[in-house]
Amino acid sequence: MEIEVQNHLSQLRRKRGISAAQLASTVGVSRQTIYAIEAETYVPNTVLGLKLAHALDVQVEEIFCLRQDASPSSTIQSVEFLPEHELTHPGQPLRLCSVNGRPIAVPSEPGIWELPSADAVLAEETTVRGPVMAKARVIDDAWQQDNRILIAGCDPAAALTARCLQRKGVELIVSYQNSSSAMALLKKGFVHIAGTHLPDRKTGASNLPDVVRIFGKTSVAMFAYAVWEEGIVVDHGNPKSIAAISDLARSGVRMTNREKGAGCRRLLDSELQKLGIDAQSVNGYDHVVYGHLPAAREVKAKASDCCISTRAAAQTLGLDFVPLGTKQYDLVMLKSNLMLPSIQALIEMLGQSAFRRELEAATAYDMHLAGNRIL
Repeated sequence: MEIEVQNHLSQLRRKRGISAAQLASTVGVSRQTIYAIEAETYVPNTVLGLKLAHALDVQVEEIFCLRQDASPSSTIQSVEFLPEHELTHPGQPLRLCSVNGRPIAVPSEPGIWELPSADAVLAEETTVRGPVMAKARVIDDAWQQDNRILIAGCDPAAALTARCLQRKGVELIVSYQNSSSAMALLKKGFVHIAGTHLPDRKTGASNLPDVVRIFGKTSVAMFAYAVWEEGIVVDHGNPKSIAAISDLARSGVRMTNREKGAGCRRLLDSELQKLGIDAQSVNGYDHVVYGHLPAAREVKAKASDCCISTRAAAQTLGLDFVPLGTKQYDLVMLKSNLMLPSIQALIEMLGQSAFRRELEAATAYDMHLAGNRIL
């Protein structure tokens, strides 16, 4: 018989109007430790348990109890889906996150060899493209805690960032979107953070012009995340001898393209225009996939000869890479959410050398600007 410890720390803390930071200071631990206890990823020792009970003026048994033969709950919750997602079938696994008081659902994508993590499953069929309210069967209520961040963006290394952030007791939920869609979701209040790499079309400057155009200068904050290389991803050994954008128009070369609004699509269109090449003359220009890694996987599977993506995507899949330039990927958030403890934990982590070194080693990103405030 499986026995595990469950706790009601989050509910008791909120009932008394005490923040995680305040409680952490009172009992002499970090805010991340409080989050980890509430998420039931860390069971405190006896002394800390007694300190928590004293701080909340309750018995220890009111905070902690044994759970035997734990089975998932089966409550029905109305959730709101992001506008960019299509829902089709009951049983679809979902990740949930509270954003500005709204229960937001993000479809959870499976890995190559495993089923995805899930807080809930879709309980009803819907073919309406979001935003739409739908019923979900909740299997884990951890999403209601205030230690989750929902980010929209196209960074293939988001899972690595999430792993690093989890060590601080904060969970990062990722909705993979191109930069334009991510900014639109942030504008509508669906996500906490938008990742973007859309430099100014005329000057090639940072993402700042687009951000200011969409949000103005006073409603959002923007922090540097990474500088990555963008270029042409080709099969190992570069069998088609692709060396430049002009080669994409050659006979016998087929590419995989990204969707409109993606930074890589903007790069391709800009380069084709400079060269005076009609986009429709490029074989595969209308064959669109969503995301850096999905595009690179088509090259790996020999479904196409090349795509525009990042060096990190090529490196991960053992493909070759023809660099075209670098792009800065930044994180944008509403100032109204800037002081959320989970957001502050992320910003703090971005500036830590250990995090920067870990991401650079795994991705070949340049992380020296990470955490610098731009706006």
